[in-house]
Amino acid sequence: MNRRSFMKNSSMAAVGSIGGAFLPLDTLAAIEGTDIMKITKIEGIRFKKDIKIGGGSGGADGAEFFWVRLHTDAGITGIGETYPFSNGEYGALKDYARLLIGKDPRDIDGIWRRFYHDMAMRNAGGADMRILSAINMAQMDILGKATGQPLYRLLGGKTREKVKVYNTVTNYWAINNMRMDSQASDIVNFLLDRGIKGMKIYPFDHGGGTYITNPEIKKGLEWIETIRDTAGLEMDICVDCWGRFDLASAKRIAKALDPYDILYMEDVMLMNNARAYEALTQETSVPICHSETLATRYEYREFFERNACDVVMYDLSWCGGITEAKKISDMADTYLIPTSPHTAGGPLLWLASIQLCTSLPNFMIMESNYWKYMHQYPYFLNNVPVPENGYVQAPDAPGLGAEIRPELFKNGDALVEVVAEI
Repeated sequence: MNRRSFMKNSSMAAVGSIGGAFLPLDTLAAIEGTDIMKITKIEGIRFKKDIKIGGGSGGADGAEFFWVRLHTDAGITGIGETYPFSNGEYGALKDYARLLIGKDPRDIDGIWRRFYHDMAMRNAGGADMRILSAINMAQMDILGKATGQPLYRLLGGKTREKVKVYNTVTNYWAINNMRMDSQASDIVNFLLDRGIKGMKIYPFDHGGGTYITNPEIKKGLEWIETIRDTAGLEMDICVDCWGRFDLASAKRIAKALDPYDILYMEDVMLMNNARAYEALTQETSVPICHSETLATRYEYREFFERNACDVVMYDLSWCGGITEAKKISDMADTYLIPTSPHTAGGPLLWLASIQLCTSLPNFMIMESNYWKYMHQYPYFLNNVPVPENGYVQAPDAPGLGAEIRPELFKNGDALVEVVAEI
């Protein structure tokens, strides 16, 4: 089916700039008749600090993400996302707008390379990398809309019909204000009742520094034991340590976890020492997942070469974008390493991650968060994918498939700033 036939026969041919306007056939014909599309306006979008969404989150019930919106002379807009800050992202977007304005947004690898080279010559990372990730997402959104295809089609098509998820459990993104330290069994049963058979927890608290005591390890194991007592092996357990510990403590934690058949242990040390992670993987049978905080295939390379991780995790709104996440996964696949993306950001990251995971041959399991997709995301989107029986499906609308609620822009929740325009 050609693009004209797809757009004519599909009810999901939405441009989706604000609320999902439809792409007229005469606009599509104009796109098909030209070799050039130009970015004519770049906008940064942040959200009011006093948004209160509610829903039993346990405290963190605002909007911690930042959007980039690209307008083109073809009438198509694309939108992308990063988080959790906005001031640095605004500055980076202003700094790098010169590399984007007037360019064809479909030249995705070329624009990425130019951005990356400029930042790498000045220490690539931080807000620069996050804004590149958001821009890349917006470019892919434009490409999907211009071709009438959902992102998973542009990334190689489906390798699965639906995407398996686990649920991240925290006190600040709580399920109906339930807490692991007092209601772990209730949380486990709540998830199992919805067909979700994986959960990520943060059981190992400590008094600061990088050392953990034996009593602190024993206290953390109580959460693991409660999950196993409640669900047996039916519930997969991911343990996130948020980079808190040194190598000696990491080895002791891994040894303590070994009898419990953990799915993986994530970011037990800071992310940037491949030799330390190599030493850890050599001493434990617990699979090591690494790392939502790394960016680009260049940072992951040494971890793969040293067998320093068993599962690769990235956040595609931090790692360089959708196309870079695909490259990281493809590189991991050559080492037979599976992919488990981090998604604990905003609604566009959620959509983009589902699209990507639908296409990944080496996909393992994807993060989800009940409070976010049931309460936070619907505040911003009309079409939030919600897991059914432990799986979620990608929308088939072109691009990201995001139906952004127009009320955000009418009521002042969304704060839009034009960064560049021609």
